[in-house]
Amino acid sequence: MDIKRIGDAIDQFAEERDWDKFHTPKNLAMALSVEASELVEIFQWKEGDDVDDQRAIKAAEEELADIFYYTLRMCQKMDINLEEAFFKKMVKNREKHPIRKVKGKLPN
Repeated sequence: MDIKRIGDAIDQFAEERDWDKFHTPKNLAMALSVEASELVEIFQWKEGDDVDDQRAIKAAEEELADIFYYTLRMCQKMDINLEEAFFKKMVKNREKHPIRKVKGKLPN
C-alpha cells in the first residue's frame, strides 16, 4: 500500500472540487461517523452466510474505502502520521489486553 500515492489522490480529489475549505476536523469526523454507520447497516440483522454474500462484501468494500478516505484526510488536516499513531496505539493495546488475561476471550 502506497500511502503517499493515496494521500496525493485524496488531495487532488478535494482540490479539484474546492472542498478543502470544508475539510475541518469536525466535518471530517462527522463524515467518518456517517460512513462507519453505513458499514454497520450492511450487516444489520444478518447472520451466518448472509454476512458472506457477495453483495454485502461489495457494499462493505465501498464503505471501507470511504472510511479510509476520511481517516487519511483527517490525518492530513491534523498533521497526524497514521503509521506512527497506529504503532503507538498498539503498544497501549498490548498493555491493556495482555495475552495471559485475554487469549481466547472477547474483549470488553
